[in-house]
Amino acid sequence: MTYFIAFVFGFVLGSIPFGYILARVFKKIDIREHGSGNIGTTNVMRFCGKPIGIAVFIFDASKGFVPAFLSVQWLGMNPAIIAGLAALLGHAFTPWLKWKGGKGVATGLGVFIGLAPLSAFSAFCAWIVILLIFKWVSVASMGAGAVLAISTLLHYCISSIFFFALVVCLLIVFFHRSNIRRLLRGEEPKIGKK
Repeated sequence: MTYFIAFVFGFVLGSIPFGYILARVFKKIDIREHGSGNIGTTNVMRFCGKPIGIAVFIFDASKGFVPAFLSVQWLGMNPAIIAGLAALLGHAFTPWLKWKGGKGVATGLGVFIGLAPLSAFSAFCAWIVILLIFKWVSVASMGAGAVLAISTLLHYCISSIFFFALVVCLLIVFFHRSNIRRLLRGEEPKIGKK
């Protein structure tokens, strides 16, 4: 029952499509009809501007942080991992948008801020460095996912949270499969370009 409660809590919060909502409210557009069609930070920032994009990032990270952090306090680490995974899945497969959502990077960061802050910090720093070098958000996101898994292994050794970090890394790569195809074709836009 504990795991079920954690999953439902995480999924419900994670499924709130903040990118779609803020783009609708402030720019009167359906962000799914622009750019990559994604409701995440990068696409929203490209078509709605930096302030709205930053707000989406904060909200998306928060909907990962809140269920993970509260669950680890109230229920323990393993239920919190379930809550964090559910938040990611709710974000990627939100029922409010016909089971289509974002790619989970900001939400995943929020989850790990709640569960393993040092690993989250390492991944965020890696994201910044890789973005500055390559200028592709998708490459930075996938690289940060790899650093997250490695950092969690170093801090927690072989444990449930390390395996969770590995799953998150693989999910991020899976959610970026369209970006990988565009990268291979030389069509992936760099930061600052619509």
